[in-house]
Amino acid sequence: MGQTRPFSAQRLDRPHANRTGRGKTLVVFVTLAALIFLVFMISLDTGVIRLSPSDVVKTLFGVGTSRSYLILFEFRLPRIVISVLVGTGLALSGCILQSVTRNPLADPGILGVNAGAGLIVLVSAALFPSLMGSLAMPCLAFAGAALTALLIYVLAYKRHEGVVPTRLVLVGISIAAAIDAAILVLELMLDPDNFQFVVTWMAGSIVGTDWNYVLSLLPWLLVIVPFVCCKVRVMNVLNLGDAVAAGLGASVERERIWLLGAAVALAGSCVAVGGGISFVGLIGPHLARRLVGARHERLIPAAALTGALLLISADTLARCIIQSTELPTGLVVAVIGAPYFLYLLARHES
Repeated sequence: MGQTRPFSAQRLDRPHANRTGRGKTLVVFVTLAALIFLVFMISLDTGVIRLSPSDVVKTLFGVGTSRSYLILFEFRLPRIVISVLVGTGLALSGCILQSVTRNPLADPGILGVNAGAGLIVLVSAALFPSLMGSLAMPCLAFAGAALTALLIYVLAYKRHEGVVPTRLVLVGISIAAAIDAAILVLELMLDPDNFQFVVTWMAGSIVGTDWNYVLSLLPWLLVIVPFVCCKVRVMNVLNLGDAVAAGLGASVERERIWLLGAAVALAGSCVAVGGGISFVGLIGPHLARRLVGARHERLIPAAALTGALLLISADTLARCIIQSTELPTGLVVAVIGAPYFLYLLARHES
């Protein structure tokens, strides 16, 4: 009893601990935002055609040359903005999936959502080549991701048990493997031009290089991200387990369906514009969790910032590693993400 702290002392310590936690979280948010801005400015001057920092500043303020304006506003800025939006969406999608499935290895690419979107894009390329590169592609990719998620959910559902998170992950991995096999077969049906486009898209290339793609992706995030922020307390409760969540009054299956739908919508719309980029939805939430903890009030914005920083950095590296050409952004992310995934897998099993 002598080692037990008085109740009044515990209550006095709690506000101080909360203030310390909020202060640390604010520092993390400001640091991530500053890093995104720094990489953003570096990315503006990255590419085959170099612009001096003064030319970049002048062009941003409307006093640059027509050549600088064309390079920045018609080519680089749309791609940079898309990389930030796609990184944000994929990281949030992975964060939601990890919360709903209670599996730290969950990711829209691993669960087959990206593969479902890619399959529909591939079929469209084979049957309707004129659709490739058009603004119809985000809708097609979302439809493929949604159908894949619905199939996974139906196969993982048991009447008396509902959807067990472990079964959901295993079914998702199986469906992803089947879709990847189908994609390999269908690629042989494409003509050389569409084959090259699809291969580049599946490797994770930022295909949207104009503002129309930004405008096609932005509404998805503007609608879904606020919805996800409103569900942070629900995700905190779901992390306690289905039985505890139900005991606390949460409608487990209904909330899980809504959250899975949000994750699929984010992943499908982002993959449509950014290609088959994997690991952002895995790495972003994990890094954010290490920085701010597991409570979703802090984890959601931290994961969004981390995902944006990861993808804009990877896209910048992809454009400057080999100056005469561009590497697929997804390849750079995979070089970073694959070893980290193996580390997480070994740590999860140990």
